[in-house]
Amino acid sequence: MHPYPHTYSASASGAPAGLVEVISASLPPIHTVPPPQFDGPGGVWSPETLLCAAAADCFILTFRAASHAAQLNWLNLDCRVEGVLERVERTPQFTRFTNTVELVVAPGTDVGTARKLLEQAERGCLIANSLRGARTLTAEVITREP
Repeated sequence: MHPYPHTYSASASGAPAGLVEVISASLPPIHTVPPPQFDGPGGVWSPETLLCAAAADCFILTFRAASHAAQLNWLNLDCRVEGVLERVERTPQFTRFTNTVELVVAPGTDVGTARKLLEQAERGCLIANSLRGARTLTAEVITREP
C-alpha cells in the first residue's frame, strides 16, 4: 500500500435534463440520474445507489484483505447495503446503513474465525467509516461444498 494521504478524483458533467456522466481517468464512464424517490426514471445508477454500492464493494475488498492475512479460505461473499435517507433538521441525509452479508465457506472451515473476520471487515471498511449514519451488520456463514 502507498503511504497516506491518498487522493482520488472524479468529475461529473450534465445538462439541465437527462443523464449525468461521471468520469475518472482511465475508467469507463458511469451514467446517473436521480432515483425514483426524487422523481427520476429509475433503471440507471443514482448517487444514492452508488454510495451504497461503494460501501458494499469496500466491505468485500476489506474482507478479502483480512481473510488473506488470516489465511482463511472462502468460496463466495455476497453483500447488500441498504441505506436509509431521512430528513434531519430539514436536511436530507443517510441516517443508517444495514449491511447484510452471506459468506460461503467449505466444510471444515473455522466458522468462528470467519465471523470475526466479517466483523473486522465491517470495522475496517474505509467507505463505511467515512459515513455518518449508524451501521448494522447482519452476517451469515454458510458451509457448502465447492
